Amino acid sequence: MLTSTVVTSNPAAGSRSAQRLQPIGMSTSLPRPQGCANCNLRSHCLTSGFLAPSHAEFGDLVLAHRRVRAGQAVYRTGDSFSSVYVLKAGFVKTLARFEDGREQVSGFYMPGDTFGVDGMAFGQHANDAIALDDADVCAIPYDNLEQLSLAAPAAQRSLYRMFSQEIVRRQDAMVVMGTMNAAQRIATFLLDLSRRFSARGLSASEFLLRMTRDEIGSLLGLKLETVSRVFSKLQCDGLMEIEGKHVRIVSISGLRSLITH
Repeated sequence: MLTSTVVTSNPAAGSRSAQRLQPIGMSTSLPRPQGCANCNLRSHCLTSGFLAPSHAEFGDLVLAHRRVRAGQAVYRTGDSFSSVYVLKAGFVKTLARFEDGREQVSGFYMPGDTFGVDGMAFGQHANDAIALDDADVCAIPYDNLEQLSLAAPAAQRSLYRMFSQEIVRRQDAMVVMGTMNAAQRIATFLLDLSRRFSARGLSASEFLLRMTRDEIGSLLGLKLETVSRVFSKLQCDGLMEIEGKHVRIVSISGLRSLITH
């Protein structure tokens, strides 16, 4: 299982600004982490495929290493874009806000994932990024990352791969929302989590859901009642077991069959 990092800070509660990280370079920064070459998430991070010299250079770009409390924002909609972020521990959700007051979850990120590229297009973030549990985040100034990518081909490939993965993720979300019924959407969601946990050397069949059923429904375009009903149906069919946030996938092949049929 993934473990959360203990948080030592105690930010004031009650206002939106109190839930936002202070700008890079402020006193909330922790000491720099060990070099990227020694990080156990190296093969899943933006640095995947870097050669040793590039790893050292990339490590120098990590200007801030931050611990974020559950419910705290890494950035908010409208904040100036200056950095991309690599999640070192914990889970983060991105949240789109609409003018009529509606909110929709647009993604879930786990250790090794890069997020924050939504701000590139117009120089400000188009989503909120909120920690689902206590999280550890590496902040990488985009201007410096871009300069490194021009000097190091491996860094440039990793940057392009990051953009490509974001495009593919958006396309997959459109397919799920546009062509699948509720059961297929949830099966796809569970299998995606299973694949991502497995890629990090964790169990593909047993894990904790760090997000609520309501947040899952928001991502998949389903009501809370529908998510709960489908979970119950998958349990009755013997495809999965769920107790609170703990999930055990009994039949991965059964979930796959549900999608294809």
